[in-house]
Amino acid sequence: MKNKFYTLLLALALFGACHPAERSSTEVSNIPPEGPYLYVLGIAQDGGYPHAGCEKDCCRDVWTDLYARKTVSSLALIDPISGENWMLDATPDFRDQQQRLKQESGRDLDGIFLTHAHIGHYTGLMHLGREVIGTSEVPVYAMPRMKEYLRTNGPWSQLVSLRNIALQNLQADSTVRLNERLQVTPFLVPHRDEYSETVGYRIDGPQHSAIFIPDIDKWERWDRNIDSLLLTVDYAFLDGTFYQNGEIVGRDMSEIPHPFVSESIARFEKVPIDPDGVIFIHLNHTNPLLRPDSPERQEVLKKGYGLAEEGQRWGL
Repeated sequence: MKNKFYTLLLALALFGACHPAERSSTEVSNIPPEGPYLYVLGIAQDGGYPHAGCEKDCCRDVWTDLYARKTVSSLALIDPISGENWMLDATPDFRDQQQRLKQESGRDLDGIFLTHAHIGHYTGLMHLGREVIGTSEVPVYAMPRMKEYLRTNGPWSQLVSLRNIALQNLQADSTVRLNERLQVTPFLVPHRDEYSETVGYRIDGPQHSAIFIPDIDKWERWDRNIDSLLLTVDYAFLDGTFYQNGEIVGRDMSEIPHPFVSESIARFEKVPIDPDGVIFIHLNHTNPLLRPDSPERQEVLKKGYGLAEEGQRWGL
């Protein structure tokens, strides 16, 4: 990373930090930064955690433990100076995440940036329709194919025709300046693009920068070098869908070619970065990193890498 990750740790300074081998990615202050920051709204893959229809060991106990449940991957961008806030992706858990964001920022949503047209990343838009909130022209930033998909396919097209949302043009590598402190830049990434292209985002603030790539195929399939990109930002919220090959029994995982977390860590260990600025997000229900006491989770934390947790704040 360009700099070591920035987050307020006042509580830890007062009460003592954990031994590095026991460091938890949830060690963040309850005090929001005074300037712009990223706020983690959700961390799970599109189906959430527990996963619909799953009665296996990975989900069985979570059905009865509300505190163990995780919502679908999403970040919020908050500027307490202007009072503005934006969502990165509109998930099936939009209802809870929108309320959490409103409680955090103190005001309604100012816009949504979409990554692509897979169900975990845009279907939360349904809550903006007249059946639920009935919003008025909420800016929704989308790439050309994503924008056309929403405009020409129901029920999303009704959001457009009734002006619940106002589609905003995005172009790859073209920066959107949100205000004098914040800008967002989409970039194309390889993924299953049945209905739209897929993008990640670079977010630049007054002091720090981040990238958000919740979904991507193997790093080797990208025409950009992730190693070089990591050297230009302070934090990287990266696709952590699966920990390792063989995680889904009975299915050819080459059909869902996400970079395994184990592969990413092996690769990034050769890059001169601070590992605590790499935060894995978008975890599938089968991923052992979701289980607090799993050896895999403890190993990742021991190596210094971050795991996204709902409620984390990362100053920009």
